[in-house]
Amino acid sequence: MRVGQLLRFRSTSLCSSTARQEYVPLHKPVVEDDIKRLEDFLLSKPNVLVLTGAGISTESGIPDYRSEGVGLYARSNHKPVQHMEFVKSSAVRKRYWARNFVGWPKFSATQPNATHHALARFEREERVQAVVTQNVDRLHTKAGSRNVVEVHGSGYVVKCLSCEYRIDRHDFQSILASLNPAFKDAPDMIRPDGDVEIPLEYIENFRIPECTQCGGDLKPEIVFFGDSVPRPRVDQIAGMVYNSDGLLVLGSSLLVFSGYRVVLQTKDLKLPVAIVNIGETRADHLADIKISAKCGDVIPKLFDFRNSKSVS
Repeated sequence: MRVGQLLRFRSTSLCSSTARQEYVPLHKPVVEDDIKRLEDFLLSKPNVLVLTGAGISTESGIPDYRSEGVGLYARSNHKPVQHMEFVKSSAVRKRYWARNFVGWPKFSATQPNATHHALARFEREERVQAVVTQNVDRLHTKAGSRNVVEVHGSGYVVKCLSCEYRIDRHDFQSILASLNPAFKDAPDMIRPDGDVEIPLEYIENFRIPECTQCGGDLKPEIVFFGDSVPRPRVDQIAGMVYNSDGLLVLGSSLLVFSGYRVVLQTKDLKLPVAIVNIGETRADHLADIKISAKCGDVIPKLFDFRNSKSVS
């Protein structure tokens, strides 16, 4: 957002139900029969793989990019940073890290919602195989899920572009703070990757450390737009699909190919696909079950009144 049009990520956003729903697009109430259909699907497929997108984190107060009216593309004409722009331009890196520095405390303090907690419970109860997430917010891990693959990496790790150096994002925040003692907080709006919008004058004097091992440039361990998912990760996910008995997609439009590819792999194996998402997705024509609803209205209600399977 530009100055004067900034939509502040309110200080109450983590505890206020109203603020948490600020980034959830308009949606219809869930049909109870749909909950029963999805529950029966999971009962018949105890090794389902779950694919999640930004739509499940909007209920925690993190906006997505594409939701009509409330997504960041609808709120701003600013586009996410491109991989090659970040690699080639020191100005782009400075702008990114200055924004990320401002947004990090709120982004990292975001808590999982009922859908994240329900998926962690399903894993403990052996109702799902694993979670493959397109999100970089670590909310599945915070909720207690253990078998999680982050397709696009994580905002919680910083890496060197020239060597194998890695540093925890919290530790990197301390280094940035020590290098920029006069950097004042600015109006900001959180983004799905922890980036924010702030006025230019807050960026010009921002300092970024070099890699302590080789002097290279540092980047969050996130697959930026225009970059590719690492091949070993692609192969790992393909193996998980092969060993599954179906796919459950939650909160993703599947417009990004890294997510859509998982659906295609599933259908190539003639396995069923269920989708829960507000609005249309790229794979609606491939879905065996499609529920147009908010994930938080559906997933936490599954197996609510059944005896949990005993897990040793």
